[in-house]
Amino acid sequence: MALTRMNRRPAWWRKRGVIAALWLPLAGLFAALVALRRWAFGRAWLPSVALPVRVIVVGNIAVGGSGKTPVVIWLAAALQRRGWHPGIVSRGYGGSASQPTAVTPASDPAVVGDEPVMLARRTTCPVWVGRDRVAAGRALLAAHPEVDVVLTDDGLQHYRLRRDAEVIVIDESILGNTWPLPAGPLREPLSRMADASLLICHGETSARLLTRLPPVVRAKMRLEPGRFYRLGQLSETCFAEDFAGQRLCAAAGIAHPERFFDSLRAMGLTLGRTLAFPDHFAYTPEDFALEPGEVLLLTEKDAVKCASFALADAWVLPVEASIDSAALDPLLELLYGPKTA
Repeated sequence: MALTRMNRRPAWWRKRGVIAALWLPLAGLFAALVALRRWAFGRAWLPSVALPVRVIVVGNIAVGGSGKTPVVIWLAAALQRRGWHPGIVSRGYGGSASQPTAVTPASDPAVVGDEPVMLARRTTCPVWVGRDRVAAGRALLAAHPEVDVVLTDDGLQHYRLRRDAEVIVIDESILGNTWPLPAGPLREPLSRMADASLLICHGETSARLLTRLPPVVRAKMRLEPGRFYRLGQLSETCFAEDFAGQRLCAAAGIAHPERFFDSLRAMGLTLGRTLAFPDHFAYTPEDFALEPGEVLLLTEKDAVKCASFALADAWVLPVEASIDSAALDPLLELLYGPKTA
């Protein structure tokens, strides 16, 4: 049995149908304003600000999660292995903080957002959030002068912050009809990817989309599951086979809940119930209503919002972004030249 909350993505975004076409006049206006705004920043008619260190933006061109946060985690670790000291800036979507705020593994997701807390837990980098990414970046650097490169989780369209490189994550499943908002899910046109330093393709990419991608260095990404750990007890871990014969309920409040459910099934698990919630959903214990003896399986992103709940038997599945490390070399060479050797 599957229980699903209303998805925030309109159904007409999936294909170029009649309803989507009715929105095309507004979509055309939106696209024109987006292009004008970017052109104004490019001509310095709208001011942009450079931080005193290099800035790498990780973002996408469509509404919805494409796997940006796992890419940021991968990129931060890759830079650290090469001797750099990255810091991470995020808007803190879903959080209430309006001013630049430091994020720790113990921070409240309701204040700073769920993904920044996950970043603080999964990396050893300082993490700051703020609606104004320039102010958040400056606050981070003031608190951590050792940082020599800033990574932004999302913010591709936040042109007020100058960037030295852009990593655009592509997930074809969220591109839909490839029309601009509100007729489709695109914040910027597909042609925008031509300015990227690196394209990362999450999941399967159709031959049709591949023909539309610009001649930019690109790499494939897949999310590899790790070992389950008990909610609130990271040291207590287990494998998928340890759940054999148990009644399982899987819950996910991410952009594509079915992707999480399919991953669990691919690990050989039989799910009795699945609970799909909107991305960044603010949970309460009552949202789960577990039956006696039922085991709850969560994504790591959802787990940060459920750690304080008294859930009897809840386990978390972390994932790692698997990306060819060679994809990083052209990006580092572009940014730093001989230092990548």
